[in-house]
Amino acid sequence: MFMGEYHHTIDQKGRIIIPSKYRDLLGETFVLTRGLDQCLFGYTHEEWKMLENKLKALPFTKKDARAFTRFFFSGATECEFDKQGRVTIAAPLREYAKLEKDCVIIGVSNRFEIWSKQSWESYCELSEDTFAEIAESLVDFDI
Repeated sequence: MFMGEYHHTIDQKGRIIIPSKYRDLLGETFVLTRGLDQCLFGYTHEEWKMLENKLKALPFTKKDARAFTRFFFSGATECEFDKQGRVTIAAPLREYAKLEKDCVIIGVSNRFEIWSKQSWESYCELSEDTFAEIAESLVDFDI
């Protein structure tokens, strides 16, 4: 399980260190793609395969299903660690998530997310005010 919050910087070549706890879970390679809320989602190959199967089951006749599947898969790339535990994030993904220097890597159960520090702080600030309301609405899911 991915959990925790880590602060790292991305260099001018688009390389960022992935926390060692995450590297242990990911293996030698993993899948990185555009996520929701203007961040990147990182998955183990096992989790990616399960997600792929769920998305394949969506009806291609539905416009929203086609749009989401295109968005998700077109941004996906396989990442490999260098000897320093860094990965190079492709330019289109860096642009999408506005990753320029300071970044935040967070664990979210079966995936991890990479955020620009500014976007993460803005997201937290906005979400803080509604956290109790969100939690209340999730009571129906037996959480």
